[in-house]
Amino acid sequence: MKTNIGVFFGGRSTEHEISVISANQAMHAIDRNKYDVTPVYITKEGHWFTGDALLDVKNYRDIPALLKKCTEVYMRPVYGDTKLYKIKKPLFGNDILTSLDVAIPVLHGSNGEDGTFEGLLEQCGLPYAGCDTLASANGMDKITMKMILQSQGIPVVKYTWFTDHTWKTSQQEIIDRIEKELGYPVIVKPSNLGSSVGIGRAADRSQLKERIDDACRYSDRIIVEHMVDRIQEINCSVLGDADEYRTSVLEEPVKSGEILSYEDKYMGGTKGAKGMQAAQKRIPAQLPEDVAARISHLAGETFRVLGCHGVSRVDLIMDGADGSIYVNEINTIPGSLSFYLWEATGISFPELMDRLVKLAVKRQRTRRSKTVSYGANIFALTGGAKGAKGGVKGAKA
Repeated sequence: MKTNIGVFFGGRSTEHEISVISANQAMHAIDRNKYDVTPVYITKEGHWFTGDALLDVKNYRDIPALLKKCTEVYMRPVYGDTKLYKIKKPLFGNDILTSLDVAIPVLHGSNGEDGTFEGLLEQCGLPYAGCDTLASANGMDKITMKMILQSQGIPVVKYTWFTDHTWKTSQQEIIDRIEKELGYPVIVKPSNLGSSVGIGRAADRSQLKERIDDACRYSDRIIVEHMVDRIQEINCSVLGDADEYRTSVLEEPVKSGEILSYEDKYMGGTKGAKGMQAAQKRIPAQLPEDVAARISHLAGETFRVLGCHGVSRVDLIMDGADGSIYVNEINTIPGSLSFYLWEATGISFPELMDRLVKLAVKRQRTRRSKTVSYGANIFALTGGAKGAKGGVKGAKA
């Protein structure tokens, strides 16, 4: 029997539509001679559906009509149970729809790329491609990520951060700190979103207040960074795991304004989103050999230090004034899975998907070799465990 790959996408996220595009690209790239594919679409309300109609991206123009052609499903959070169950149990027969062998999450943004969904898969014991719960959470949160990278000597731009509650109660104090420590211009970001959602440049105090208020609509943690004026953005994808990985060719995104926008990334300057491969870019980026090597090294180090797995994309920036290079952020589930960067590196999209499946199986095999619990029951030991209240001696929480 073929390996059955469950591709999960959509989700409760501001990047919902981009996830649908990325997942459809990935599902059509999977070699059907080797694998079966089960699409699992998660609606904006958090309901799960599966069905062949999900494989045609044009069907998403009318979501209610699409869902009528699909079956609503769920998974049980029981270790070793990797089945999809029907919400509506049939009158005759069982409620099992199919069993999954490997999962490939293509959930961009919150409630997917941040480790929450990965935690569910780990509870079920389903092998999956991509970063685990810890790496996903650290990679998604820009504040935590920068703290970790700084501690390991990986350069990031100067920044400060605060919560939305602190902004409401100590606005002047925060503004004073930003102006003293960073100066203008700055760039304001929600800490845990991607796709340039909620991000804005501020050149003075009035703009700063505007941008922070906007970012607070999306996140309860806000980061403000010094903005490099003569900025050159360079991206690099990384494939593998923290112990063994390789980097792709570099790309230089072409932006229409001061900041690479949602439209720049996904609309490609035309009507209709087509995923990250539609964005205007230079591949490979035109850089001196030593600069390109330095950027590739920092991308790989970011992947390694954060304990990443599968395919990620590291976004870096260069300061045109002095040549300094900084890591800006990592996308642990990048748009279009960065397949266009791997094609330019010599790895086809079907081969990329095949490698992700193999990485998922390899990690699961390694994890199964680790001790996670003891077979002995201390409550059944002769004489009982000493020291606990209620007559059971010795048990410690």
